[in-house]
Amino acid sequence: MRNDIGFVVIGRNEGSRLVDCLASIAAYTPRIVYVDSASTDQSVQHAQAQHVHVLELDMSIKFTAARARNAGFELLLQHYPDLSYVHFVDGDCMVDQAWVSHAADFLSHHAQVAVVCGRRCERYPQATPYNQLCDIEWNTPIGKAKACGGDAMMRVAVFKQVGGFNVNLIAGEEPELCIRIRQLGFDVWRLDHDMTLHDAAITQFSQWWKRTVRAGYAYAEGSRLHGAAPEHHWVNESRRAWIWGGILPALWLIALLACPLVFIALTGLFAVQYFRLLSKHKHLGNFSSVYVKYLMLGKVAEMYGQLRYTWHRLLNVKSTLIEYK
Repeated sequence: MRNDIGFVVIGRNEGSRLVDCLASIAAYTPRIVYVDSASTDQSVQHAQAQHVHVLELDMSIKFTAARARNAGFELLLQHYPDLSYVHFVDGDCMVDQAWVSHAADFLSHHAQVAVVCGRRCERYPQATPYNQLCDIEWNTPIGKAKACGGDAMMRVAVFKQVGGFNVNLIAGEEPELCIRIRQLGFDVWRLDHDMTLHDAAITQFSQWWKRTVRAGYAYAEGSRLHGAAPEHHWVNESRRAWIWGGILPALWLIALLACPLVFIALTGLFAVQYFRLLSKHKHLGNFSSVYVKYLMLGKVAEMYGQLRYTWHRLLNVKSTLIEYK
């Protein structure tokens, strides 16, 4: 057991998932802060029963996951000021026991690296196609990376130096933080090691749709903040949403009523895109066709998220969470 690592867990109405999460960490260290965001279940009581430090956020102030993580980090350092590393974990995840030492050892031997993450896997990938989509999403390339996700171990000194997460972002706060960390000259690494088991618990199409809309919103906001060179942050993702989720579908609908030849041409274009993506993702086997269909439909949801962000920005409306569970 190492004394230089602390954990910040955030959650809302995670129930038994939170119990499993905290138990998986407590087996390694008692240096844990749980930040609750107005849960209406027994989450706070579950955390207190496991003797971790609990912080209940004031929900009269705008809530974001970034704000919860920052608040948890501050409380963690109040109790354990000499920590070298902080590990952020979402409350619907279980931490792999071997991962913690592996990640800390990597950081201790690589001074240039400020953030490490490993493989986040879905706990029940076969339960729904949406869970399986998440499992595929988590499987990012090994090695030097541009960003991490919500589960990651970071150097405390570097996290403090960049000022923590951007509390104004409703999503995509981890990649934005990593941009600022990399601008200081540090690296982000994704290690070839299991890190957490995540329970997406997405059982309905409406949940998947909202989650994808949120991604589109994050793409729009991220490209506005860091879209310029050299980052070009989420510029391509935003462009693809506009083209494949907005412009081409709109032209396709107009052509359906006004220009049959253009309608046929655009239908052919969508078919070509479908089979191109199918070939690209054939390694997914029988799930490849399902994956590609959601990938293409997701561009429409992302486009809606782009429009929602644009509308909020034009009207100077503060963004609010897009919750899907």
